[in-house]
Amino acid sequence: MGDLVRFGISIDGELLGQFDQKIENKGYTNRSEAIRDLIRDNLVEEEWASNDETVGTITIVYDHHTRELSENLTHLQHSFNGKIMSVLHVHLDHHNCLEVLVVQGKSALLKNFADRLVGTRGVKHGKLTMTTTGARLTSDGDAHSH
Repeated sequence: MGDLVRFGISIDGELLGQFDQKIENKGYTNRSEAIRDLIRDNLVEEEWASNDETVGTITIVYDHHTRELSENLTHLQHSFNGKIMSVLHVHLDHHNCLEVLVVQGKSALLKNFADRLVGTRGVKHGKLTMTTTGARLTSDGDAHSH
């Protein structure tokens, strides 16, 4: 952990009021925590854009009665060049299943894999959520856990 640095910023009062309301709604106890998270979010977005190694989740909902869907999803997962670290499979009802895949690899590889899964016939909805391996981010003792 690096040394904590205090700094001041100038900001429009109305904008600050909107920010304070937003961070209060999210449960932050102070502005510093919220600003640190905004900076980290920006750094993570840059990490995705630079095609660095990253991690994420791919969530899909599908009708498991769709012909050959299970085989197609299994084939895509076995042919993925990144790492599938874990898969959660939930039976939502008689027809629908939800799967959450925890994946690791270059950001472009994860995007391509998610697109292929979501585009598979029988998949009703899907979404990729990328985050970071955390290797390039620092935290401090005042930060709250998410």
